[in-house]
Amino acid sequence: MSEKKGIPSRIGGIRAIVLLDGIPRKHRGDIELNDSNSRRAPRFFRPEIGSVTLCLLTTAYLLIAANQTFWSKAFGYFAGDHFGFTIFVVGIAAASMGVVTFFSAKYVTKPVLIFLVMVASAASWFTDSFGVIVDKEMIRNAVVSTNAEAGRLITARFVLHLLLTGIVPSLLIVWVRIRHRPILRKLGHNTAVILACTAVFAVIGLGDYRAFAGIGRAHKDLLDTFNPFVPITSAVRFAISSGKDANVVAQPLGTDAKRVNTAATDKPRVTIIVLGETARAQDFSLAGYERDTNPELAKRNVVYFPNTSSCGTATAISVPCMFSIYPRNDYTHRKGLETENVLDVLGRAKVSVSWLDNDTGSYGVTDRVSYEFLPDSADPRFCKDGECLDDILLDKVDGWLDKVKGDSVLVLHQLGSHGPAYYARYPEEFRRFTPDCRANDFVACSPEEIRNAYDNTILYTDHVVSTVIDKLKKRSATLAASAIYMSDHGESLGENGLYLHGTPYVLAPAQQTKVPFLVWMSDDLQASAGYDMACLATNAKKTTSHDNFFHSVLGITDVSTKVYDPALDVFSSCRKGNMRVASVATGVN
Repeated sequence: MSEKKGIPSRIGGIRAIVLLDGIPRKHRGDIELNDSNSRRAPRFFRPEIGSVTLCLLTTAYLLIAANQTFWSKAFGYFAGDHFGFTIFVVGIAAASMGVVTFFSAKYVTKPVLIFLVMVASAASWFTDSFGVIVDKEMIRNAVVSTNAEAGRLITARFVLHLLLTGIVPSLLIVWVRIRHRPILRKLGHNTAVILACTAVFAVIGLGDYRAFAGIGRAHKDLLDTFNPFVPITSAVRFAISSGKDANVVAQPLGTDAKRVNTAATDKPRVTIIVLGETARAQDFSLAGYERDTNPELAKRNVVYFPNTSSCGTATAISVPCMFSIYPRNDYTHRKGLETENVLDVLGRAKVSVSWLDNDTGSYGVTDRVSYEFLPDSADPRFCKDGECLDDILLDKVDGWLDKVKGDSVLVLHQLGSHGPAYYARYPEEFRRFTPDCRANDFVACSPEEIRNAYDNTILYTDHVVSTVIDKLKKRSATLAASAIYMSDHGESLGENGLYLHGTPYVLAPAQQTKVPFLVWMSDDLQASAGYDMACLATNAKKTTSHDNFFHSVLGITDVSTKVYDPALDVFSSCRKGNMRVASVATGVN
């Protein structure tokens, strides 16, 4: 036996040959062991594979492992047209292969493939588990989330999912050796593959265009669930828009704003706005829900608006939209940044404005008014792990009221009913509906337990808003007061396979877009401003939305400006003698 075909070594003083026949010379490693077996260890075996072949295998993995929701929707939408579904699969596979092959280049292939696998793994978890569509606005919502909020989504099952479907496949990609052709041959080969994939996609698309176009128009949510390409595209779009928005300066709004009807009362007019989080109208007993989730508000003589729609399905959209002058159909994130909002208009009218936040921020609404982020206090009476019960808001109200000197508005931004950790949103004494889900992972709970936990959050919100009203009532001798409650968006609790919120508005179910809205007015404010509460109760049954919020806040605070539209003020038509309109028309101060 020739030593040229093997490697000499000595094991226990005995000379041995390790045969390497059949292994390419460039992959041969020296294996030399001394008497203690420690001189040189064998190289770890790594299979060799072509770059395009690796792209093909990765594409197949992405399509199979990370697109359960996508394929399920597609199969259902083709409604028994098995041939149409089959060629759709082939077309999608070809297009995906073409895109992935584009990145088949030395020093580029592995990083890109690992990136695709990890994005697909993370996105598929939220898409398959909660029905979440990772579009640009969902990316925006994720970016502005607090660490505590994001941490609630990092469950043991999510980590296991990421390990099995993201990290393990990525390690396999790292493990293999890629065999690259010489650069010109590689360029030609890759181009041929990409062109072939494009041709297959084009032929299939044109061959049954009518069917594919019809499904695309009727089911716009289909491609929105395609991982990882849609999430990556959404992130790029968000990054581009954020770069453009970085230096936007809000233009003045309502520069002519002034208070009117001031002679009607010598008391400061105070409005507290409770900005709800993730409360859906469907679970408010004030609107007829079978469970008594509003026992306290039912005793407070509030006017409830049962047919109210939100501007968006996520806080990052709804909050700046509802405070802006733009109706939902005209609102964009850019417009919200470019234009001042209702709080700025109030400030111009010399109304003192403050915002206390127990959620994830104001999304630019408070850039020019007094703002305090309460979770930063880490008050041990209310806070744990970076989040606080909404009692922390109530704790601050009396101190704020003590300092009121003139017309004022206070916004209390709730943590409310934000999921998935509903159980962490209410104290023990509000665990009325049991058994309630005590986990962040919905798989650990039954649908009834999830609903019970969510309804407990609504019960707690009922207490929070009622307590605000009670605090204002106690100061009726010194204040002409009102309270407004309106939620930013709703929530899905498993209906149609959807959980949480953030579904694109055009696809969102009513559970995410129908929100509770109510108002309370002190007797003194009703009298001094001329409100007919019977009229208001009747009008409340009409359709309302976040579009009304801007103008209704100006109306209830008696602020006059050219940008105020009485037709969108839900209170204006119910003022006796049309006092508000007369005041505006004559410019009475």
